[in-house]
Amino acid sequence: QVQLVESGGGLVQAGGSLRLSCGASGHTFSNYAVGWFRQAPGKEREFVAAISWSGGPSYYADSVKGRSTIYRDNDKNTVYLRLNSLKPEDTAVYYCAAGYGLGRAPGTYDYWGQGTQVTVSS
Repeated sequence: QVQLVESGGGLVQAGGSLRLSCGASGHTFSNYAVGWFRQAPGKEREFVAAISWSGGPSYYADSVKGRSTIYRDNDKNTVYLRLNSLKPEDTAVYYCAAGYGLGRAPGTYDYWGQGTQVTVSS
């Protein structure tokens, strides 16, 4: 079992930045790939970014590519998602998820956090 806790969300103006954190406890976190997803009201959960267990390969959704960075510190059992140039359409609950596979589909991941709210005002 892996327990995940997201933090770092909040209210930010358009054009601003946030760094989201996904802290893990339980099984060896460095064994797992981690993905970030988001869900806006009335919409399906969508992929944002993912990173391999080693911090090597990473993937981004087109909607955030070029203005976001995912990275991890396995010594701290934490994965980060830096979001820049935020837009009102980035408003959503952001979730991190962990699993042995690396992919864009939510079903790739076995463990999920409770989410952190990001609200971008125009």
